[in-house]
Amino acid sequence: MAAFDIIIVGAGHAGSEAAAAAARLGHKVAVVTLDLAHIGRLSCNPAVGGLGKGHLVRELDALGGLMARVADATCIQFRRLNTRKGLAVQASRAQVDIDRYPLTLRRRLRDIDGLTLIAGEVAGLLTQGGRVTGLKLADGTTLSAPRVILTTGTFLSGVMHCGAERTVGGRVGDRAAQRLSSSLQDLGLKMGRLKTGTTPRLDGRTIRWEVLERQTEVIPNGRFSFATDRPPRLPQIDCHLLYTNPQAHALIAEALPQSPLITGAISGRGPRYCPSIEDKIMRFPDRERHLVFLEPEGLDTHRVYPNGLSTSLPVEVQIALLRSLPGLEEVEILQPGYAVEYDFADPTDLGPDLQHRAVEGLYLAGQVNGTSGYEEAAVQGFVAGVSAARGEPLNIARDQGYIGVLVDDLTSRGVGGEPYRMFTSRAEHRLLLREDNADRRLMPLGRELGLIDDRTWAAFEARAEAIERGLALAAETTVNPTAEVCTLMATLDTGKLRRPTTVEELLRRPDLSWASLAPGLGLPELPAEVSEQIEIDVRYAGYIARAQRRVARQRALEALPLPEQIDWEQVEELSRETRDRLAAHRPRTVGQAARLPGITPAAIDLLLALRPRLTARGVP
Repeated sequence: MAAFDIIIVGAGHAGSEAAAAAARLGHKVAVVTLDLAHIGRLSCNPAVGGLGKGHLVRELDALGGLMARVADATCIQFRRLNTRKGLAVQASRAQVDIDRYPLTLRRRLRDIDGLTLIAGEVAGLLTQGGRVTGLKLADGTTLSAPRVILTTGTFLSGVMHCGAERTVGGRVGDRAAQRLSSSLQDLGLKMGRLKTGTTPRLDGRTIRWEVLERQTEVIPNGRFSFATDRPPRLPQIDCHLLYTNPQAHALIAEALPQSPLITGAISGRGPRYCPSIEDKIMRFPDRERHLVFLEPEGLDTHRVYPNGLSTSLPVEVQIALLRSLPGLEEVEILQPGYAVEYDFADPTDLGPDLQHRAVEGLYLAGQVNGTSGYEEAAVQGFVAGVSAARGEPLNIARDQGYIGVLVDDLTSRGVGGEPYRMFTSRAEHRLLLREDNADRRLMPLGRELGLIDDRTWAAFEARAEAIERGLALAAETTVNPTAEVCTLMATLDTGKLRRPTTVEELLRRPDLSWASLAPGLGLPELPAEVSEQIEIDVRYAGYIARAQRRVARQRALEALPLPEQIDWEQVEELSRETRDRLAAHRPRTVGQAARLPGITPAAIDLLLALRPRLTARGVP
């Protein structure tokens, strides 16, 4: 029997991050996956980041994860989203090469000492006395380890649907993990059923690109990683836009009786925020068109991903639907779209380290916890891998990072019957959790863990010091309204200077920047990444101070524990609805209780008044 410190089941984005983190922290790690050639495979769209998701990628990089660096090395288009809105909700998104991304990730994993990759199907977990001791493969091989991390994605009893066709599997080209799902249920894990889906893949040679709108607002040199050893940029590509039309909608409406969503073949609920085109037509019947992004999958392939057209309709309907759209009149499908239904485990049974409360040493991360997306999976894998390696939770508070928001949401609220997706709106402290300051928020923790190398850390320290010096200089430097300064202000097309003013005050003007002021005022030239942070800190100072006061109040509530054994049914001072919600979610602190849906501020005030009695006696 081969022995390891930690075994990871699955080698998608969660499994890869878990394995890399645990092995780099000095542990003997095994990764068991169905097919070694499919490590890090991009099952759905070939992109990393997006609204809320880009924050997760930057935070993961600040902590020492892999995803940002792999995305940068394989990026073929980089964009900034929500640029017309406030900085807190802006996010980055990278189109990546669908073949180069998994290849690059596999190479990085193979270069890590202490990490063993094993091809095989896990048939079940081995346990003794309520704790995990290893696992058994389908071929009879057993592997021992005191800690096992499950990152099984959509493979637990996975079934793919395309019209009336049903195929067992977690995605095209991969079989499902049938026996493992039964093993988990035998251990007492609470399981549910969810659904996700993907679009048909198109042959780009059969698309009339010249009639389509080209996607603009790209950033040719945009990157996710804070690292200084940046790889050369791959050639960049164009994505294009088109819209569905009434003819396409009529085709879909007519074919709805053939959809497995309607026939009842699919029982799991899909992601509300990334619906299939069938869902869109049913939920928004008054919409005359829906946006579709045509995204080339890579530099060496003709495959195109029509983002926005996820579907499980029959193949012939998919072809008719696509050919009703402008530019796609003669398009050919290389792979039909399909839906995937799979088992997931209830994440409210997990602790903040993503370890299952009922089975010591068993951790779960990624879509097995009911989440949706590469980025959500990757950060869960990192948290589980680091926590398992250290033997204690990697605690990131909700005011420290979106990673903390995600883990707390999952473990305290669950997924609510649909796949969980990260959005900036989920973070109550999102002004403090911007993409641009992810390194200042989390890189010191990554360094403390031992996952940030010396070169990256030295660059971070130099950058942080330069920002502090710049802020101090801006506060201390006074600009007098001399003739030369007034001429400069006129040249910069900004308001007149009528009194002595600090550079800090000038930077609060949205039409001025450090770069525009530096030559005329004799300020030192600064790298863009430094001057941008100075400008943000100055302009948002008042809002940030207010947000930090809210954080202090929230932390005070988080510091007030609630006994797990409280019988909420007997706390008659609380309303029936409040008691039901508290009993269902079992919050561990008053802060967690305050975040539960349906729990009002008045209920929290009453809970605070009752807490001394509840804490002293455990029950009323």
